[in-house]
Amino acid sequence: MKYCRPRLKFRGGWLLAIATTVITTPVIAQTANFATLRLSPGFEPAQGKVSGHTGGSYSLSAISNRDRHRKPCIGFADPKPDHIMILEKDFPRLKLLINSGGTDTTLLIQGPDDTTIRCGDDTGKRKDASVDDIDWKSGTYRIWIGKFNAGGKINYTLTVQQ
Repeated sequence: MKYCRPRLKFRGGWLLAIATTVITTPVIAQTANFATLRLSPGFEPAQGKVSGHTGGSYSLSAISNRDRHRKPCIGFADPKPDHIMILEKDFPRLKLLINSGGTDTTLLIQGPDDTTIRCGDDTGKRKDASVDDIDWKSGTYRIWIGKFNAGGKINYTLTVQQ
């Protein structure tokens, strides 16, 4: 039996498939489980507050073991970010706080360049996570709210302060 390779009528089909994948990937990467924050300097406090629930078995250390300050990135969440934060302009300083009523939460924030990572765990004597950092560049940030232990669902409020 002679093997016949089928002829492609459109030889650039593979290129079209790759281009389509590349073009649509950023849209997929921009989806989140809950609300999106769109912030400009001087935003009203209510604009920096969103809610959701967390719980999952995806290890946040799979995104990054340590953040830009060498803090460990720990906890478990959904593989998809919980929130998207779009900064319209640069911010000299931002503080992100989780309030879950005292559950041991964690926080991972992936910057617009995908390599700038900020992680948070306990805040002082509280078990809820926070990140207080400087030099926030304009762009799209992906935010994961995690739990110290995998599984179980908890409700939280995320507050962003200037």
